[in-house]
Formats: sequence, C-alpha cells, structure tokens
Amino acid sequence: MNEVLRQEKKYAINIADGVILRGRLGTVMLQDAHNGAQGYQIRSLYFDTPDDQDFHDKLDGLELRRKIRLRTYSPRSDFAMLEMKQKQGPYQRKRSLRLSREDAQRLCRGDYSPLQRYPDPFAAECYGLMHCRCYQPKAVVEYHRQAFIARENHIRITLDSQIVATEAGSDLFSPQLPMYWVMDPFRMVLEVKYNGFLLSYIKDLLDRVERSELSVSKYCLARSVSLSMQG
Repeated sequence: MNEVLRQEKKYAINIADGVILRGRLGTVMLQDAHNGAQGYQIRSLYFDTPDDQDFHDKLDGLELRRKIRLRTYSPRSDFAMLEMKQKQGPYQRKRSLRLSREDAQRLCRGDYSPLQRYPDPFAAECYGLMHCRCYQPKAVVEYHRQAFIARENHIRITLDSQIVATEAGSDLFSPQLPMYWVMDPFRMVLEVKYNGFLLSYIKDLLDRVERSELSVSKYCLARSVSLSMQG
C-alpha cells in the first residue's frame, strides 16, 4: 500500500489560461515523467453505496468523507490501482493498492472477493467496507492530465482537460465507452497539492491566473451531470 497525506485545492480555469500556466510552470518545476507532449490519460471507476452516500457526503460538505475508485492509465494496462481518498480536516489522505488486470475486472463487475487474497491490511479494509455497505460501480470518469512537481513540500500541480464520463458501463478496460462531457471542453481543472505550505514563487504564478475554486470532485461533477440529464 502507498499512502499520501497532503492539502488539495481545486480550481476551474479557461483553457487559454491553462496553456499559459503550463508554459510558466514548466520553467520552474519538474515535469511528470509521463507527461509527453499532450499529457497522459487517466480513467477512474468510482464506487458508491446504493443510496450514493459518498456522493451526498461530498455535496453536503461533511468534514469526514471518502471516495473509492479503481484507476488505470490505459485500457491496455495489465494493472489498476485501487484507491481510497479520505478528507481529514484540511488534508486529503490517499491510500492505494496495485491490483492485477484480472482482479480489477472482477471489481468492475461488483465482485470484491479478489481483495481477500491480498495480504495488505488495506485490501481487507476495502473488502470489508465495500462488501458490508454494498458498494456498487457507479461512474467512469476519463480525462487528460499534465503534471508538474516540486520536491519541496511535495508540491504537485496538475492541469486536467477533456473531462468526460459515463454511467452506461463499468468496464474500466473497455477500449470504447459512451461518454458525455462533464465540463465545458474550453475549461479545465487546476489542482494544487502540497504539504505544509505552497512556495511563494509557485503561488505567484497561480495568482496570475483567473480561477474559481471548485467545491466538488470530478466524480460529483459527473454524477450531477448525469442526474440532471435524467431529470
């Protein structure tokens, strides 16, 4: 199991400002090794209870809340990461466990028994929670990310664009899923993650960008769009 504890801030910005910010960040921060010219793809399958308790806890702004997801970086990948994020005051605690493609596919179908074979206590915790509270696959969210890193204070800045989702399928590894737009394609999500405090030279670059803070996650955005279409 890997574990990260840090502060996270999310903002909506327009894509033109994002392009400018990307260039500026590239001059003072390290690029993520996976960035490439166009960034890299992320696809996540989110799980929730039958009454969508995690979704509503986030919308209601509860101090203690969680979300559980499976994440992969390509439909052709031979693994996926099972992740749990928990809000703890100003910090986000993220724990993750690497699963084989076969085991991840079974979780996509709502079968959590493969987690019983993993010796990591985190796997047992996820199995108990997801089994006892009847967690179900709810939505797949996909987007492109460009990430920048500063080793001081474990700072990580990400720019996420082309955010789409679906509730019509839960196969994380499907080469094609019927997606709908979660956010205007001319907007993107800026995420700022750090421990302790944000370095002033990075804060100065971010302050040059017009941005509005997002109070909801991509999962909540995806579910909200879907529910509005159903209504």
